[in-house]
Amino acid sequence: MAANELVAFRERWKNELNSRKDENPPVCAPSSRDDADQLGQKDLNKPSDVLKQEEPSCTEDEGRFGGGSAAAEAEDRPQYVSIAHSLLDGRTSPLLDRIRQERTRRKRQYNDMTSMCSASLQQQQQLGQPQRKGKKEEELVDQLIQDLNEVNDIPFFDIELPYELALKIFQYLNCAELGRCAQVSRAWRVLAEDGVLWFRLCQREGYHQDASVSSSPCWKGTLRDCRSSARTVRSNWKNRVGSVSQLQFELGKILCDVSSCDGFVLGGYTSGDVRLWDTLHWDSTASYLKTNSLSANTHPRPHVSHVQINSTVAAASYEDGCVDLWSTETGGEPIQHYQTSGRIQALALSPDSPVLASATGSNVRLDCASHCGYWRTVCETQLPKTVESLTLVPSRADQSPLVVLAAGDDVYLLNPQEEQPRTLHSVYGHPVTCLDASDALAAFGVKRAGWAMHDGGNKIHVYSLETGKPTVCVGGSPGDFTCVNLRDSPPHLLVCGNKDRRVRVFDLRSGCSLVSLYAHHMGVASVQADEWKIVSGGDEGLVCVWEMRMGTKLWELHNRHPVRHVRFNTSTLVTANIPDDKSPRGACITEDDLTAHRRHRGVICHYDFSEDALSQDHILPICRSDYIDPNGYNYNINLAVPYDRLSGSHPSH
Repeated sequence: MAANELVAFRERWKNELNSRKDENPPVCAPSSRDDADQLGQKDLNKPSDVLKQEEPSCTEDEGRFGGGSAAAEAEDRPQYVSIAHSLLDGRTSPLLDRIRQERTRRKRQYNDMTSMCSASLQQQQQLGQPQRKGKKEEELVDQLIQDLNEVNDIPFFDIELPYELALKIFQYLNCAELGRCAQVSRAWRVLAEDGVLWFRLCQREGYHQDASVSSSPCWKGTLRDCRSSARTVRSNWKNRVGSVSQLQFELGKILCDVSSCDGFVLGGYTSGDVRLWDTLHWDSTASYLKTNSLSANTHPRPHVSHVQINSTVAAASYEDGCVDLWSTETGGEPIQHYQTSGRIQALALSPDSPVLASATGSNVRLDCASHCGYWRTVCETQLPKTVESLTLVPSRADQSPLVVLAAGDDVYLLNPQEEQPRTLHSVYGHPVTCLDASDALAAFGVKRAGWAMHDGGNKIHVYSLETGKPTVCVGGSPGDFTCVNLRDSPPHLLVCGNKDRRVRVFDLRSGCSLVSLYAHHMGVASVQADEWKIVSGGDEGLVCVWEMRMGTKLWELHNRHPVRHVRFNTSTLVTANIPDDKSPRGACITEDDLTAHRRHRGVICHYDFSEDALSQDHILPICRSDYIDPNGYNYNINLAVPYDRLSGSHPSH
């Protein structure tokens, strides 16, 4: 109880006792001193629980405390006394032993107090002083108030509520609220530290999504470690602390296309080779992918035009119209191969299921793997115009796949269960410049030309895949939108790049621009964002990392060729500088001189911000070399090369 509530409670109780004493005056009193002495001697010989119910003063007290029947006692008892007895009467409680110990302690304390009161009563009777009832009543009030205060030590959840229902209530609390509840009592602490509650909190924050409750002995400690690791990784991102590895394939000549997913990086080259890197297991045997026999026996071998990869399958298309698929677990020979009549214009692989879509001119083909691993063509259709780009809708592993296609100034939605593709958007003379799709929305940039240049500039249209209707239209830039990322963006946000050198973030709920950054002086080629940062790549070869809330640049890296691929997760970043010219003049002196045209090849960089390259126990990537890699000049210290250290410049410059 609070101090003011306790004072008010005492005053209310004293008034009630005084009012009852005035309404029922005493009827009789002991006739002589001998009777009083005998009565006092009897009280001393009685047990303490009987003494608590009897008062020798008058008939009114006798009827109220001890002389009346049990029914009269329950009828005249104040309501707060009944509440106190009901709270202490936990017969079905798991804390029954604790309650019994508390009762024993209180009885012993009451017996001691009764002995003291009896001795005082005898002394008063010997001195001939009248009995002071008001003082005794006040002491009883203080004693009961003290008992009620001690009742608060017993948690009511353990008396009134089963453990499962209490756990159901606690699951709506966050970490800070659970910590406060753990300080209430021991029983509440057991509830607040239950492993199921912390397991759900851990998954709610995005950690260990595929784990079960029995995977960790202490989920509270696991969540604490995950939060600490996340803070460290974020600090490393901001300060550019980590390790960097350049993924190069000397025999591949010039880099053509790059794709990455879940630690896998796939690169295709002008030599017709396809190389797979597993950044989680550098010594994986699945890194070497063999070409199909038709492309391998062709001289010269056709260039790789497109590559795509997810967690289970890697795909590549060639200039001669061949398409190969490999397993990321086994590598080696292709598990699927087919030949088309022309050059592959666009290739897309579902991020979470084995579904491949390819476009040759105006023909679109959709292949899917069964549960047994056999690939088959589920859909083949022809559009009126040449397909320039396509993407598969994610999160449809148990449903029919959906493909969003851009052909000229039309955007289509292809469903294998429907006879013809649906037209999402079609405006004559307004071609589509970029395309992306999430599990519920499709976003694409539309170029304004001619008379439409005065109609607000270029726009990004967002359509609902369920209804096929437009939801929002954002933008209005005079430059063309070159890249848009809706799939990897935070909820209700869209990040895009433009030829006007700016990176923009739009809120799809209001349609307004949240962030506009002057990023790259030759235009933005690729972009991705999460809750707090933006990573963009430009045509001039610059990779920039931005802090979204402040709109400031954290750091940047430069390479020779345009940045055509940017992909990051919590702790890693993959960038690819892909040359536009696949056959530069003076690239090599002879065919056997593979090192003369290194500057023309392009480069793939893998950054790991979970490792501290300055720590003593860190193993540099050069120490993991297989002794056939001729590149030993970059020691990857704080993402800086040695000449930066010699010149004394800071890594962020």
